Amino acid sequence: MSVNTFRDDEDVKESVKIHIIRRLFTYLKPYKKQVVSILTLMFIVVGIELLNPYFLKIGIDHFIEEKNKKGLILLGVGMISMNGIAMFCARKRIHMMSSVSNEILMAIRQELYDHIQKLSLHFFDQRPVGKILARIIGDVNSLKDLFTSSIINLVPDFIMMIAVIVIMLVMNYRLALVSFVMLPFLLLGMFFVETRAHKRWQRYRKKNSNLNAFTHEDFSGIRVVQSFAAEEKTAQDFDELLEEHRDAFVSAVKLNDLFWPMVEISWGIGSVIVFWYGVRMLNTGTITVGLLVAFTGYLSMFWRPVMNLSNFYNILVTNIAGAERIFEILDIEPDIQEQKKAMEMPIIRGEVEFQHVTFGYDPKEPVLLDVSFKAKAGETIALVGPTGAGKTSIINLISRFYDVQQGAVLIDGMDIREVTLESLRSQMGIMLQDTFLFSGSIKENIRYGKLDATDEEIIAAAKAVHAHEFIMKLEKGYDTEVNERGTRLSVGQRQLIAFARTLLAEPRILILDEATSSIDTHTEMLVQQGIEQLLMGRTSFVIAHRLSTIQKADRIMVIDKGQILEVGNHEELMNLKGLYYDLFMAQFQQVM
Repeated sequence: MSVNTFRDDEDVKESVKIHIIRRLFTYLKPYKKQVVSILTLMFIVVGIELLNPYFLKIGIDHFIEEKNKKGLILLGVGMISMNGIAMFCARKRIHMMSSVSNEILMAIRQELYDHIQKLSLHFFDQRPVGKILARIIGDVNSLKDLFTSSIINLVPDFIMMIAVIVIMLVMNYRLALVSFVMLPFLLLGMFFVETRAHKRWQRYRKKNSNLNAFTHEDFSGIRVVQSFAAEEKTAQDFDELLEEHRDAFVSAVKLNDLFWPMVEISWGIGSVIVFWYGVRMLNTGTITVGLLVAFTGYLSMFWRPVMNLSNFYNILVTNIAGAERIFEILDIEPDIQEQKKAMEMPIIRGEVEFQHVTFGYDPKEPVLLDVSFKAKAGETIALVGPTGAGKTSIINLISRFYDVQQGAVLIDGMDIREVTLESLRSQMGIMLQDTFLFSGSIKENIRYGKLDATDEEIIAAAKAVHAHEFIMKLEKGYDTEVNERGTRLSVGQRQLIAFARTLLAEPRILILDEATSSIDTHTEMLVQQGIEQLLMGRTSFVIAHRLSTIQKADRIMVIDKGQILEVGNHEELMNLKGLYYDLFMAQFQQVM
């Protein structure tokens, strides 16, 4: 495990922020009623706040100067009542905003998860699982502040700022113009910070993704780490990635923290200038004391939305990289796509045909070269040959995990590119060499092959592969819990459970890729008996390095360097004394 692998940052295209914001706003559409309610509550709060300074002006210039105690008391009671309503509306708004934002985050995470599940294997071949998890969890969580305290606040804050500007201009345009003198300097400072902070936050997201990927792989392979006493080495690698993660975060935060000081300094200097100019106007009798007090109140209300909008801008710069990474994944189109007029694959008879197929995971480096063959329905085809010859590529193409570059793969005479993926794969049973069990009970793992299977069907499948006996010896039998990848079971036991899961699906086409590679000889003999019964009536493709396990196959195809070199049953190929004969005799001599 090389730490340099996890230093390869994922490329994310630079996106226009306005485009990202618009895209984020689309997630509010299902919550129009809630958004309208939230905005209504916010406008009530804004309206009351806008009235407060004006009521102060009335109180000072009229009731206090005229010594009207009754009017002053009524004004005070009215202001207290209105601000009580504003407080209630503000609390209700916060509660509704939190609820809507959490729903949106769930929707984004679900959409991202569903989309990633549909992506081709090529996508997963290029990315460690940890980096994918970072997108689904960390990057989605980074959007929470945008929704809870920012996006829905934009409109009210903007409207409040415009309303305050209009009121200030109407009250005294000279004081208003003096109030705005610091705005150009603030905007220039924000632009300067933003252009540099965005790249730093992108870098931080990438380093966070790298750290997640390394941690996931390290713990997934902890048995290998401990068996080679490599804990110190992996700890050093983790420390290096952790330092890169910390440095990226500190670098971004240092620049980002300039936002608040810039706003506060602008606010402070602007307020000093207004007071200085206001006192001069007061001395000349141009304005009243009440107007100056009210104006300072509106000045505070002007800078508050400026502060909120700058805070939104700050949050946007901080978290927009997460949104970009999310949308970058959502914009990836699966390599394997259904045609718009894709048909439902009818019940498969099982005839499989390759017509001049050329394929490579990298189109420039073909793995299969002009391969043609035809498997009859119900026939068992064994694929043998050296590692890297192209055996697994053939079964990947049958399952349409990848598409051919040239030629066609037909099932029952239908090009598999013309049918829906679900109708195709639902009629196949695939057991790969890398046995994977999910966290859960043994029963749940077997039922994964047929989600509506009864307990009787699960037990029957387990008995067919001779897994029932060892399962019943476990503490809770079929209800025994297994960890991720089934680490509580032996390798052979895990394969037997996976085999039962595959057979439970009752596939029309059965694919076994090294299905018995980790089963001892005695268990293998029992499994072979079950296989012989279950392969009847099904087209089967079997990849096996143990040539003793495929001697009863109807046909054996010997593959090397992407081409089919020999075809025949065991006796025919032994008599041919070609590559199959050499492979078989080499294994026979090793056993002897």
